[in-house]
Amino acid sequence: MTTARHLATIDRLRTLPFPARPGRTDAGSGGAGHHLAELATSEDFWEDDGTRREAAEEQYEAERDALAVVLTARWGEPQMFSLWSLFERGARGEELPEPWGTLSQSVPDVHLWRVEERWIALGVSQWDGELPFQLLAVITEVDPP
Repeated sequence: MTTARHLATIDRLRTLPFPARPGRTDAGSGGAGHHLAELATSEDFWEDDGTRREAAEEQYEAERDALAVVLTARWGEPQMFSLWSLFERGARGEELPEPWGTLSQSVPDVHLWRVEERWIALGVSQWDGELPFQLLAVITEVDPP
C-alpha cells in the first residue's frame, strides 16, 4: 500500500462510528471506542535466518515514519508514547482498556496525536519473531491509561 492509501484509511476511520462490539472490520478490527487498522502486513519469517526479518522491520519502521511526517504536517508533532509499562501492567494481570491492552502486547511504542475528540496512533507490531510485521493505525476515543 502507499502512503496515500494509508492516509485515506485513517481519514475514513476518523469519520466512522465505532463498532458496538469487538470484531473484525474491513480495515482490521474494532470495538467500543476504537478502530484498529492493519495498514500493511509483511510475510512471516518461519524459514528465515534473521536477514529478511531485519530488513522487514526496517521497512515497516520507515513506512511508519514516512506516514508520521505527513500526519505531523497536518496535526503537529506527535507524542512518542511507550507501551512498555502497559505491557508490564497487563502481564501482572491488570485489565487495560482497549485498544491499549491489545496494542501493548505487540507494539513497543506509538506516534500519538490528539485530533478533535480522538487519538490517532501509529505503530509497528510483531506478535512473535516468526510472525509478520504490521503497520497499524489506531483511531480511538479511549485515553491512553
